[in-house]
Amino acid sequence: MTTAFVQTRQPRGLVLAWAMLVGLTRRSPTFVLGTAIVLVFAALAALAPWLTDYRPTQTFPDHVLSGPSAQFWFGTDGNGMDVFSRVIHGSQYAFGIAIPALLLMMVIGVPAGLIAGYRGGAIDDLLLRTFDVLRAFPTIVLALAVVAATGQSIVIVVLVIGFLEAPIFARIVRSEVLALRSSELVEAAVAVGNSTWRVMLVHVLPNSIRGATAQMAIRMAWAIRVSTTLAFIGVGIQAPAPEWGVMIRQGAEYINSGEWWIATFPGVALVGLVLGLNLFGDGAQDLLDPKHSDSR
Repeated sequence: MTTAFVQTRQPRGLVLAWAMLVGLTRRSPTFVLGTAIVLVFAALAALAPWLTDYRPTQTFPDHVLSGPSAQFWFGTDGNGMDVFSRVIHGSQYAFGIAIPALLLMMVIGVPAGLIAGYRGGAIDDLLLRTFDVLRAFPTIVLALAVVAATGQSIVIVVLVIGFLEAPIFARIVRSEVLALRSSELVEAAVAVGNSTWRVMLVHVLPNSIRGATAQMAIRMAWAIRVSTTLAFIGVGIQAPAPEWGVMIRQGAEYINSGEWWIATFPGVALVGLVLGLNLFGDGAQDLLDPKHSDSR
């Protein structure tokens, strides 16, 4: 009897899961495709030590600049390191920079936008002018200057990217808080005696975070692009770390001599992950947009 119960429940669960997947695909195919790509790279990052036979910094002096083969799937670089192992481990650097940078953006930007939008007045003006100053310079140029002056560690790169991109979340949250500040929801919360901070945290924040949520994946993609750019021009993470920007910079030296694989494979990985995150972010924005849901 128990066996029969399990056998009848399992197919039903699979059918339900499949139906949800089909429904989600119809609503936003970009979200499903982006999710699949991001999950693949996340799995590569998590399982990197078990997916490769060699360490990312292990050298093979007898196989310097060897092309793709059965032993070295993506070939070796100018130092005799396995490119496949370095590309797989490079996904750890990508997520290791993007996730902490995103958390820092939100920790700084969301409270700032919430306070600026709800309190208004001089606080709003001060925060807006500060954000304007930060956004007046191109992020990559300003990050280049700061990282070059303070240090080239991964911690510095994360802090710089997170701090410089925080105004994005602040402005998004602020714009939604401004629309909610005079709503009946907030007026009712104030009328029953809630404190200002309770109104902001319990009633306003949960209803103003949707736009910031949709931006999370897109900002992660941007953080990866900035960190890779810094590494490519020699200011960010340095060799022999298996970071994609470092690998592309090293491989660019050998393009003219025919060793295309050194820069190509990390470049494809970079494009793939950035594309997946952007698709995920665009799809999430569609799913969170009530107008889009109604039109479906």
